[in-house]
Amino acid sequence: MARITLDHIRHAYGPKPSAEKDYALKEVHHQWEDGGAYALLGPSGCGKTTLLNIISGLLTPSEGRILFDGRDVTRLPTESRNIAQVFQFPVIYDTMTVYDNLAFPLRNRKVPEAEVDRRVRETLAMIDLVDWADRKARGLTADQKQKISLGRGLVRSDVNAILFDEPLTVIDPHMKWILRSQLKRLHQTFGHTMVYVTHDQTEALTFAEKVVVMYEGEIVQIGTPVELFEKPRHTFVGYFIGSPGMNLLPAELSGASATVGRQTIPLSSGPTVVPEARVELGIRPEYVRIGREGLPIQVTKVEDVGRQKIVRALFEGVPLAAIISEDQEIPADPRVVFEPHGINIYADSWRVEAGG
Repeated sequence: MARITLDHIRHAYGPKPSAEKDYALKEVHHQWEDGGAYALLGPSGCGKTTLLNIISGLLTPSEGRILFDGRDVTRLPTESRNIAQVFQFPVIYDTMTVYDNLAFPLRNRKVPEAEVDRRVRETLAMIDLVDWADRKARGLTADQKQKISLGRGLVRSDVNAILFDEPLTVIDPHMKWILRSQLKRLHQTFGHTMVYVTHDQTEALTFAEKVVVMYEGEIVQIGTPVELFEKPRHTFVGYFIGSPGMNLLPAELSGASATVGRQTIPLSSGPTVVPEARVELGIRPEYVRIGREGLPIQVTKVEDVGRQKIVRALFEGVPLAAIISEDQEIPADPRVVFEPHGINIYADSWRVEAGG
């Protein structure tokens, strides 16, 4: 396992980048702890795979350094970094058996055959392919082939890190849940440093101890699932995490209150922002209370999603979502209350702390 240091990394695919827009990966300067489980989360094109490929050595960054346990590996090829990488689509040897596919990376490193057998059989049990050990990989389903790819990443005990690039894309939904749970359990058991790239918030939040949210080539927040939900550092995090995402209402501040249209909303504290900043009030649908008291809203739609309902409304002409229980009735003259502890204030898309 390794502590991974990203030392002022930037990357551009074109020659001679001269402006910020020329960089696919804007400056990243972070340290990921030895044995941590991290998810790189964000939409397509945000720089997740670029960053992962820089860590693995498939790409050399335009600027900056990458260090494993303090050792500069920026110019080292992939094979010299002692990492395992699992890709979006299965990378296996069709003419080999399942057993030999898993044994290959160990035999390639001259691991004694007894140890090869022990590690392969352990891994076969982890990925539930014991009964398929002697089958050629050629005839297996896409699910099974990707499980072999995952197994090849897990079979080595000496790796600095295991990198996963959207590894469950071809897996059916039920199997995704099983494999995510297995990966989490394996991390807790063996303590590998794991970096998992995905655009699926459920995968990220259920797998990782820390989620690294990326947007337009930069890291906008690193935090636990609870931190990302309760205190999104950037409006994109609030929008991207959650279903529905965070409500964002254009606002003006005055002391310990915010004004949206003609309505005033009390705040738990009075954050200060520069006068010319674009201010937004952010609140998750879970902290929006609908009843007979509070500020007036216009309900436009109610979505029944099982154990709860999503209420779509307009508040001062701005779309607003609220989550209520399945048996809650909506009054004829609905009103809304915003729970103060659930309110975040943003200036030019970045969260503002109280007094700052």
